[in-house]
Amino acid sequence: MRTEVSQKRVRVYAGGQLVADSRAPRLVWEIPYYPTYYLPAADVLASLRPAADDTFDVVLGDVVVPGAAKRTDDLVRLDFGAMDEWLEEDEPIYVHPRDPYKRVDILASSRHVEVRVDGVTVADSHQPRILFETSLPPRYYLPLADVRMDLLGRSDTRTSCPYKGTAEYWHVGKHEDIVWIYRTPLPESQKVTGLACFYNEKVDIYLDGELQDRPHSPFSD
Repeated sequence: MRTEVSQKRVRVYAGGQLVADSRAPRLVWEIPYYPTYYLPAADVLASLRPAADDTFDVVLGDVVVPGAAKRTDDLVRLDFGAMDEWLEEDEPIYVHPRDPYKRVDILASSRHVEVRVDGVTVADSHQPRILFETSLPPRYYLPLADVRMDLLGRSDTRTSCPYKGTAEYWHVGKHEDIVWIYRTPLPESQKVTGLACFYNEKVDIYLDGELQDRPHSPFSD
């Protein structure tokens, strides 16, 4: 696995208690898409109590987080979702640590974007915001005024992204969760606030009149 030491100070909280405070966290790419943090055991302030399946309970006073830690040599991996808060320096992070080699650029454009689902035009815009994110296909964020909102059905699905924030979804006919919107994105992604985006992998997108190939990505299935 690829690993490297981060220069960021990382703090972790659970139940209002400081679980770890590290100035030399290690980024580990357990899967290719994003890293996780492994912290030096000396920087973990909580006690680690053996639990089942080679895991440890995280114990700090009256706070107990069952099975939320794993230990490898002198490093501790805390379950990201089991903790209440993660800070890089003094700013919270969500979902997983940011990849230092991933970049997100959002550019205003006048290109013509048409989105069709089962042959029906669902969106048609000449004012997209195009989001370029390392290792993913370009995403075309479109004003709601350019989208056939009458063809969209609201979904209860919510997902979170460490670079953009929390997304809400819509269905189009039998196609579930193929459209999303960030109503209150993170500061670095403010340019896509209130715009709708379709999965290139699951719809037909025409760019300046030319049908685009459906890309292969982790969201293709």
